[in-house]
Amino acid sequence: MDNVDWNNYTDPFGIYAARGMPPPPLWKPADIRREARAKSSQIHRDYNLLRSIAERHENKIQKRWEKKSKPQRLAILQCAWPHKMPLTHRPDFAAFRQHHDRLTQRGLRESLRGAFMWPYINQEDLVKPNTFPLLLNSRARNHPSVFAAADGNAMSLGCVTMVLVPPFLNEYVMLLNGMTREQDYGKLVAWEDHEDAFEWMTTRKQFLPGEGLFILEAQAGLLSFLLSCCRQILHDIPAEKMISPEYPVEPEPVMKTTNEGGTVAGTLPSLRVLAEETPYRPPQKLDLQRIISLLAARVASAQDHIWALREDPGYFLDELLQMKEHRQEMIKDVQGNIHPTLQAGRDDLFWARVIRSVVQQAIIQLEFFTELHNQALALQALKTKYEARSEIKPELALPNDYLTAILKFRYYLKKVAKADMDQLKMTFSASPPARHMFSRQVPESPTSNRMMIQQKSNTLKNDKFATQLYWLLRTLWEDGDNLRLCGMPLVVDELERLLRAEAEARALVSPYIAMIIGELSIVTECLQQTGNYQPWANGFEYAMVDKEAGLKSDFEKRTRTERRMMESLRDENLIKAGVQRLGEPGRFKDYPVSKRRNKAVVEALRAAEQNLDAFWVTIDNLLLSKVGADLDGTAVRQFLSSRAESQSLHRTPEWVEPPKQKEKSARTATTTVESITGPLSSIFLGSDEVSIRKEILASVSKTKVKSRGTPNSGAQGAQELKATQAPPGPVTDSQPSFAVDSRALKVFRILFFDPSANTTPGEVAWNDFLHAMIAVGFGAQKLYGSVWHFQPTSLDVERSIQFHEPHPHGKLPFLVARRYGRRLNRAYGWLGRMFTLKT
Repeated sequence: MDNVDWNNYTDPFGIYAARGMPPPPLWKPADIRREARAKSSQIHRDYNLLRSIAERHENKIQKRWEKKSKPQRLAILQCAWPHKMPLTHRPDFAAFRQHHDRLTQRGLRESLRGAFMWPYINQEDLVKPNTFPLLLNSRARNHPSVFAAADGNAMSLGCVTMVLVPPFLNEYVMLLNGMTREQDYGKLVAWEDHEDAFEWMTTRKQFLPGEGLFILEAQAGLLSFLLSCCRQILHDIPAEKMISPEYPVEPEPVMKTTNEGGTVAGTLPSLRVLAEETPYRPPQKLDLQRIISLLAARVASAQDHIWALREDPGYFLDELLQMKEHRQEMIKDVQGNIHPTLQAGRDDLFWARVIRSVVQQAIIQLEFFTELHNQALALQALKTKYEARSEIKPELALPNDYLTAILKFRYYLKKVAKADMDQLKMTFSASPPARHMFSRQVPESPTSNRMMIQQKSNTLKNDKFATQLYWLLRTLWEDGDNLRLCGMPLVVDELERLLRAEAEARALVSPYIAMIIGELSIVTECLQQTGNYQPWANGFEYAMVDKEAGLKSDFEKRTRTERRMMESLRDENLIKAGVQRLGEPGRFKDYPVSKRRNKAVVEALRAAEQNLDAFWVTIDNLLLSKVGADLDGTAVRQFLSSRAESQSLHRTPEWVEPPKQKEKSARTATTTVESITGPLSSIFLGSDEVSIRKEILASVSKTKVKSRGTPNSGAQGAQELKATQAPPGPVTDSQPSFAVDSRALKVFRILFFDPSANTTPGEVAWNDFLHAMIAVGFGAQKLYGSVWHFQPTSLDVERSIQFHEPHPHGKLPFLVARRYGRRLNRAYGWLGRMFTLKT
């Protein structure tokens, strides 16, 4: 489709000629009206009959369908569908991938027409126990007008690829949205006959005539199919008696949900399952509370990440090594040589780049997701205000400030998505599981940061799942025609389906890549939610024409400080400040946090923690010197300042010789759980032009635990960070104890591990972690990639939290489990002693 000029508005039929296709058929108003009336009459006749059948027999249909085997279900479906039913989920997408350069061929287009008009009619989805009952319930219990926009969107891939070419009629609009009377449904209105008709067309609140005819055709075919299925399932009831008084109206049955949690009871349907079931349910309403919950949890995750980078030398080391393994310098060049920056004596530049990536990613994630969360809250306030005034109705345009806020939110979402897709491009080729498929061009110079990566020939040959995975990832990061035609949510959905279904594809995805896919899924879920806000969502693209320049200017202004922060972390600045030496992995390798405390262990812990403090003091000084007082308005500055008021970085106290044997019952504070997970020392970004080190010494001289050692951080690096007592921890609500079963208790004992107790650190099976979280009152939902969203359901807390499922193995290593316990402590104030065995 490279020869198509998508921006040529002077020749509306030029895109057809450019692809060697004839122009669309030109219909007269009388022909459109006649066809629309016939389809509307058929639709309402079948809808009324289907509704009457469902009111009397839906419960019976559900039970019979559930009892049938897959072959029996398939026989019913194939008999009811007049065309050859496609085999796979989203047959339109599968056809696009396979034939994207041949879809203009007439014979192929005709054979694929049904797959692109009814992509939700396929054997893979409908043969499942819950899918057909969902489809029957939604279509029988809701008027066809409810689905008009959704049915049009379902065939969007067919329309943009021109597999589906609707008839053309200019200066008319067809009414479907909100039209509940048969005589109004599919009504054709000339622009000159109604003062709002042209606006209905341009804002897409109603439909182009040819587009409307396709929607009517799709709905008529679907309702006829459902009636045929019902008659087969109720084969023992004569057709003439099916809706007679002999069968009274029954209460609507409760629809069953699909649980993907395996052996873990209580897990919520995953985001993938919800996406797969969306075409079979009534169209979603805009759920801003869902968006706010997702973004609030993601902000908390970004905050915890930044805090852990500053607090935990082991976590910091893991992040460095993970980023190192995803740098493109790790790919050997076409001659089989390593990158010059990996050679002995030249690795200062390489480690500066690794550190830059870790620090920049942490900052950007917190800044962008905080901004998105704030915008979502503002959207909710506007929505509440205008709903109270009854100003949000399908027949009305959205209030201008509310519309602008939605468009701004979607603009920022797409910017964040673009950053994630760019990160995928930079890191997938270097990731350990996929690195063998790529090579790197010899660099222009030893210090060049320009990487030319190419796929090795024949690496994907005969590897079906690797080919599919690479195509999907490339579609995302290239951000070209394929992504524009398919849409980001569809591509991300298909990526998750592939990774969920095929072990060979999962094996090519590192935990870091799975994490990025998970982050992208949060953004696409927000885009999907706002994109389903009908009947207004179809007009968002048109509304952006007038508002895009202003939104772009707003974005540039809003992110000016963030760009300065990124600029301050350039390689040469880091090297000049000696950051690459302060952050060298060897300074953090000896951090024996899981060992029982003795003098040697405590000294090793304290040394690693002092090295980490010295590193962050240098980073903070660098940011302050380059950005100055503008840091005050950033999410990072505000978070670190507010966190420092209530918590302090965990630091290991000096070793104190244990008491004599007879005094051992009175344990010292140095060996209790509270000393391990308790008060945290405050390190934060300063707000004025003074040394960060001086601010730290001034602000924590009375609160920081005594430290010793010599951090290597320039002239001030030799200064000891000394104090005598840790500050009191954050004031929290009194927490009741949680009585849980032995399976959950074992998990919490590892999450809140006490090295002084007679317990052994160990791994935590992911299903056991899910079980434990559900046991204390969370609902657990799998998003995409490795992200799980935990929302309180029976807990007296409001905030949600997100954790990453271990990939590719299903167990949390002890150190990761311990970090999850730290996060739960910071979020909810939980301690190990709160969990007891249920009797």
